[in-house]
Amino acid sequence: MNVAGISAFYHESAACLLRDGRLVAAAAEERFSRRKHDAALPVAAFRSCLEAGGLTAADLDAVAFYELPVEKLSRQLWAGPPAGQQHRQGGHGGAAADLAWLDPRRPQRAIAERLGVECPVLAFPHHRSHAASAFCFSGFDEAAVLTVDGVGEWATTTYGRADAGGIERLEEVRFPHSLGLLYSAVTSFLGFRVNGGEYKVMGLAPYGQPRFAAAMEALVASGAGGAYALDLRYFDFVRGRTMWSPAMAELLGGPPRRPDEPIEAFHCDVARSLQERLEEILLEKARFLHGRTGARDLCFAGGVALNAVANGRIAREGPFERLFVPPAPGDAGGCLGAAALAHRELAGSWEGLRLAPLDARMGPRFTPQEIASWLAASGLRAEGVADHRGREGELVEEVARRLAAGEVVGWFHGRMEFGPRALGARSFLASPLDAALRERLNAVVKRREPFRPFAPSVLAEHAAANFELDHPSPYMLETCRVRSPLELPAITHVDGSARPQTVDRAAAPRFAALLDAFLRRTGCPMLLNTSFNVADEPIVCSPEDAVRCFAISGADALVLEDFLIERAAVPETWAALLPAARPDARESPDEMGALRENLYSFV
Repeated sequence: MNVAGISAFYHESAACLLRDGRLVAAAAEERFSRRKHDAALPVAAFRSCLEAGGLTAADLDAVAFYELPVEKLSRQLWAGPPAGQQHRQGGHGGAAADLAWLDPRRPQRAIAERLGVECPVLAFPHHRSHAASAFCFSGFDEAAVLTVDGVGEWATTTYGRADAGGIERLEEVRFPHSLGLLYSAVTSFLGFRVNGGEYKVMGLAPYGQPRFAAAMEALVASGAGGAYALDLRYFDFVRGRTMWSPAMAELLGGPPRRPDEPIEAFHCDVARSLQERLEEILLEKARFLHGRTGARDLCFAGGVALNAVANGRIAREGPFERLFVPPAPGDAGGCLGAAALAHRELAGSWEGLRLAPLDARMGPRFTPQEIASWLAASGLRAEGVADHRGREGELVEEVARRLAAGEVVGWFHGRMEFGPRALGARSFLASPLDAALRERLNAVVKRREPFRPFAPSVLAEHAAANFELDHPSPYMLETCRVRSPLELPAITHVDGSARPQTVDRAAAPRFAALLDAFLRRTGCPMLLNTSFNVADEPIVCSPEDAVRCFAISGADALVLEDFLIERAAVPETWAALLPAARPDARESPDEMGALRENLYSFV
């Protein structure tokens, strides 16, 4: 049985493929279109998944869509037309185009027509897709399930339990009350982009003090059981044009920050106060869910599950023995849950699903021969390209030598990761021992804000000796305290924390070999690992993407599978020409509606 999963038309579109109950491939559309958080139908990602599975669209038994269009439309009608549909300026199509969003059959029709499938297109509730994306890939026989995001159809938070009999919803919080929208509203108030800048607020928080704790309690009040409620006087996302209302500025005693304005202590304190309030409520609701279910383990998904700091606190201080957060807990990962739910519907049970352990490297790969052919036609200077085919050990040692000497290396190997974290397949790597590298990476290589932290990738057997971490963390989705005997200034955040990835030798043998080689040279069993992209761009997917990103970054060398490329191999003109040629990363040609920077994309 072959089932494809699709998440689309909101943000973070993605596709996956289950073949006979096994996950064959998963990828986000942004990696192919080169548009950050691309919301368009994932045509390229879908084709890539079929290619990985050796299938065509005609071989599919079902396509699973990650939400219920009719239920979503009912909420949109309650709130008013989606942003971008009211009074289009310079648009085409007149009234018909303006009213197209009222057709609830449009998403499934677009999937059938544009992807060329003739099998059934099944739709599942948004939060049930999130729940399945966590439980079905966790390896747990039974678990409590928590999903928290901005909004699905109507639900914004759900509490449930799951086992072989299915996923049971016990309680929910409904729109407009939402922890995800609370975090996005303050993200917008702080001058960062909604649906993309929330992680910046998380990174900014340790620089501040929680002096706005009372204000945050005014913004969101916790209730009995799983309930909580926003005070809607402070928000304007339901029918307004921004996430926050002027009353929020009055409550906080300061104006909203424009994106081009400097970050001051006020902004850091607001971020810290928000982050602590989120953590308090999540911990409280996790304890409620544990009491309700008695489960030992917790599965957590939804966009809020990307908050690695909150995840760390739930793992350490919460009542559950184990916490599982999938590598793509946000909307992109909804395609995984929808596909699992479709398999269950067609098969009549979870039996036959073999989805754990889940390796996040599920995207396309490129063979050394494919890369050799591309390099031969690329125009790179041959004298700056070293061919290490058949000599992996030699390549690993040379890269380790460069990293130990303070170089930054782009690392492109194997299948691309699914989810927002680079896990050693599409990564920039550097030494965690050099304090100057952090500033250089932010300013020159990544071209992003100086307060942003970097994460370490550590050999699994060395994790406990360097971090307060007693369990695997393969997806880099929780923070913990650094307790290493080494000085690790490049990966230690201002509050003494880090967000480690534990590297399993069997899952990533070449990456583990590189960590071993670096350990032999330096006595350090980890590397700084950040995503292979620059600001406002998706992580690279193809060799072409990698070379282009390398050309405009300040990295010193690039590994493309078995080839080591020196910076001198890239013509000087490329760095100037390539940025102008790339598609605009800020806009998506989303036929179902446009995203806006200062408003959540559902309105």
